[in-house]
Amino acid sequence: MPTAIPQPRTLYDKVFHDHIVNEQEDGTILLYVDRHLVHEVTSPQAFEGLTKANRRVRRPDCTLATTDHNVPTATRKNFKSIEQFVEETDSRLQCMTLEENVKQFGLTYFGLGDKRQGIVHIIGPEQGFTLPGTTVVCGDSHTSTHGAFGALAFGIGTSEVEHVLATQTILTKRSKNMRIQVDGELPPGVSSKDIILHAIGIIGTAGGTGAVVEYCGSAIRGLSMEARMSICNMSIEAGARAGMIAPDEITFNYLKGRPLAPKLDSPEWKKAVQYWTSLKSDPGAKYDHDVFISAQDIVPTVSWGTSPQDVVPITGVVPDPETFPTDAKKASGRRMLEYMGLTPGTRMQDIELDKIFIGSCTNARIEDLRAASQIVLGKKISPNLKRAMVVPGSGLVKKQAESEGLDRIFTDAGFEWREAGCSMCLGMNPDILSPRERCASTSNRNFEGRQGAGGRTHLMSPVMAAAAALAGKLADVRELAGTNATPAKASPKLDLTPEVSDIEEDVDLENLLDLPNGNEDGIAAPLEKSNVDTDAIIPKQFLKTIKRTGLGSALFYELRYKEDGKTEDSDFVLNQEPFRKAKILVVTGPNFGCGSSREHAPWALLDFGITCIIAPSYADIFFNNTFKNGMLPLVIEDQAKIEEITEEAKAGREIEVDLVHQQVKDANGNVLADFPVEKFRKHCLVNGLDDIGLTMQMSDKIQKFELKRSAETPWLDGSGYLKRGNRTGPVKVEAAPVPKTNRGEQVDEPLEW
Repeated sequence: MPTAIPQPRTLYDKVFHDHIVNEQEDGTILLYVDRHLVHEVTSPQAFEGLTKANRRVRRPDCTLATTDHNVPTATRKNFKSIEQFVEETDSRLQCMTLEENVKQFGLTYFGLGDKRQGIVHIIGPEQGFTLPGTTVVCGDSHTSTHGAFGALAFGIGTSEVEHVLATQTILTKRSKNMRIQVDGELPPGVSSKDIILHAIGIIGTAGGTGAVVEYCGSAIRGLSMEARMSICNMSIEAGARAGMIAPDEITFNYLKGRPLAPKLDSPEWKKAVQYWTSLKSDPGAKYDHDVFISAQDIVPTVSWGTSPQDVVPITGVVPDPETFPTDAKKASGRRMLEYMGLTPGTRMQDIELDKIFIGSCTNARIEDLRAASQIVLGKKISPNLKRAMVVPGSGLVKKQAESEGLDRIFTDAGFEWREAGCSMCLGMNPDILSPRERCASTSNRNFEGRQGAGGRTHLMSPVMAAAAALAGKLADVRELAGTNATPAKASPKLDLTPEVSDIEEDVDLENLLDLPNGNEDGIAAPLEKSNVDTDAIIPKQFLKTIKRTGLGSALFYELRYKEDGKTEDSDFVLNQEPFRKAKILVVTGPNFGCGSSREHAPWALLDFGITCIIAPSYADIFFNNTFKNGMLPLVIEDQAKIEEITEEAKAGREIEVDLVHQQVKDANGNVLADFPVEKFRKHCLVNGLDDIGLTMQMSDKIQKFELKRSAETPWLDGSGYLKRGNRTGPVKVEAAPVPKTNRGEQVDEPLEW
């Protein structure tokens, strides 16, 4: 018989295929994870689960932990311990809990006493922990950043964090392929941030749902690694599972000499580069969706609303919601303008600012700081600004910037020069906006309250934020005389709020779900909204907990309460009878749960009493997180059927969700809609099965995969971490010792590369 001609494959197809440990009949795949990044917000409950089940971390050599979300960015000159340094009680508890867990489980940890500490998505690439062709996960939605290396990188929820820690695998399904091709030369003043904001503006915040986006084209190929990371970072803002860019010489040059990459000119380096070179989409590979963009059509872009899709050119005006195509979009636009304090027709360049933030995992690398510093060199920020901050993405970025004098350029101009951390990107630390303060931000999200309750965020590139700082309002960097706003193309090298109620005992969440014989019936609350993000489901100030329960009081906090945070808003559905006791949430609009990977969103819904959600579509990570907690997210795409169910809900009549027969019924037993559920997930829900336990039954297959992996890609087993010598097992990189937390002893000087 003639040999079958292999089908052309995309970059995503290749990397995904190379990591399959097992595939079930329904398409559920056990995927091996090469790299696991851990931080303090989404890991406490995962480690607690390991401890309770007496399970170990399977691959400490493939796991790297740091603190970033909660940490203050104030000076650390007198730092001795987290216990003394982090003032906020719940933030301190999360950070200290991570330190206890890394000691207990023997993990590599870059803490605040280590120069390599920083934002998790910045330290991974700069250490060479992120490598082409790998699978990378983290309990953070912006894990898509690492796709710039040709890695398949995506965010996961806390239950999945526990699954990866225990098994080094994850249960998943194949995603669709999407291509965004950008060709041509970028005009002066246009950066990678403008590319991705422009693209999201075209496809929308749900445009990439269910897909992995591959970015390609001459404009992408001409970008540095740092610029590529900024683009892949915001793939999640377009609803995508991940973003990827094929590795090339720019990628290989970036990785040369990185501590955890294969040693340069070694046999492993040569073998790695040979493999990495094959990681590109084949000619003729098919994509489910294609978007083609001319670089010449992109101008400096800024957001005006409360979603990353709400963008206009800096030369444009605030749009009029009355011109939007549907009543729902009009209503949403009106709410956004009210929140943002804007009027239709206002010139974007007339919008005055209160604060400037240059930082985040999107734009806090050395290249970003270099570009912004050149805009403000020799100038002063506007006197009308209350505050302007520059927050390096890691201790090594900070050290490099200071060696180049960038810190002096910023401080001379009037900026604050801070320590590494997530800072004002999400306001889980002391760096926040006050109500109605307006900020020009290089971060990735502009959701309501994202940078502080009532805060107003405009997203933009580092050079645009720098220009805004000088003008005191939104400004076009191209109009600043004597500035060099040309995007960088070379890859720079580093020289080496309200508290949640206290729960004494954590409740086993599976026990909260009551599905006798696979059925759920009860009152359904109608929520007539689209693109409901995780910040709206539960604001970030409630994430500072090491428990899974007690979050119900914070559910839809900004919608349930008025500005004082105490008085209920009687117009919100969950504040009305009989919906206060709703077990089912009926959402009329698509893309429910978009935004963060935080599992706190389903925890809050479950703690409130909601065990089932019905919606036209969901963000991928949220969809997975609900199943992990024994909840049932139903996908009903037929809008007419959604409306029919909504009318039953509005009338206060109970509805029944029959999981076994996969039907939604009214109180009289009439079928309102059928719904799909994957066979494996249905089996686990109906039988209350622990998927970690199920996965561990496949330990022989995992071990077989690991043996093959070690033979074919030995550099992934820690060969670049330390000198191999005669090691008998995986080796992890040495990290600075975790300081003791009860006496504040002096921390030993951290190791540096």
